[in-house]
Amino acid sequence: MVLLPLPEGAEKMTIFPDVDALMREEVCSKFNGMWVQCVVFWKGIQPTSAMNIIETQSLSKFYGKERGITDVTISVKQGEIFGFIGPNGAGKSTTIRTLLGLLAPSSGEAKLFGQSILENGHELRRRIGYLPSEVDYYAEMTSRELLEYHANIYGLENAGEKIRELAHYFELDLDRPIADLSFGNKKKCAIIQSVVHEPELLILDEPTSGLDPLMQNRFFELLESRNAKGATIFFSSHILSEIQRLCDSAAIIRGGEITAVEDITTLLAKQMKKVRLVLESDAKVELPEGAQNQEWLGNKVLFDYVGPTKDLLQWLGRQEVVDLTLSEPDLESIFMNYYRR
Repeated sequence: MVLLPLPEGAEKMTIFPDVDALMREEVCSKFNGMWVQCVVFWKGIQPTSAMNIIETQSLSKFYGKERGITDVTISVKQGEIFGFIGPNGAGKSTTIRTLLGLLAPSSGEAKLFGQSILENGHELRRRIGYLPSEVDYYAEMTSRELLEYHANIYGLENAGEKIRELAHYFELDLDRPIADLSFGNKKKCAIIQSVVHEPELLILDEPTSGLDPLMQNRFFELLESRNAKGATIFFSSHILSEIQRLCDSAAIIRGGEITAVEDITTLLAKQMKKVRLVLESDAKVELPEGAQNQEWLGNKVLFDYVGPTKDLLQWLGRQEVVDLTLSEPDLESIFMNYYRR
């Protein structure tokens, strides 16, 4: 074997048949008809940071005079699980469809893998798995026929085996006509369709609707597994707990505009909790710092709490509590609280 000459500044070169090239400089050389990957460890040079897999700049979409999205600017790095959260009608699906080139932007730019989706959409979409919020399939086909048809488009090898494995994992009957499937089973079929070709980028629009808690948990575990293997995930939802579980950071969209991009730790610190408390006595007690919108009814009190969870637990430990309920508020309440802060 003839090794490539080392580039200036290289300390050593090691040959690997299969490596994770993230955060490393890589050089490829063709040898005997086979691509050999060479990982270069540089002396005195820091590795390059992960590239942006998704990048939008002032992306806008209008339907006539009606606003879809306005000046959406986000970036998602390679290997990241990025949350996209907002109430229904906020512009999440419009952003995704414009990002994928399914809608033409009114202005601004969208890039995937550093390339314009409008110029290279056909090739770029082969590297993507897309799960829309709602699916509409050929009713007379079975899930097996649909998924095999999809796999053939991508030229997958061992497609049948991969489909069977995923169908077993999600407990999907592959031979029932799609017309006979429940909404939840159609969603399972859509999930398998989005991941079976092992895409580098997954774009998921409200992906858990229709799934029961068991299937949701399996789906999250599948996403975590794919991410561990290097897949980048764009996860759109109106459910804050899903974003908290999976994502490294998140963009908040409201009224078609990005209002904030936060890492999950910061987002959690600003999270509101709804507290419903039943006390032994009717006497009103002083509520903890961070309590707001309190409502008293005899020995019952309902209030919103914003602050460290440990402080709330310490305060509760000093009270004579009969019953307690902590719940996540609706997303609009979270947003209004976020903007007030």
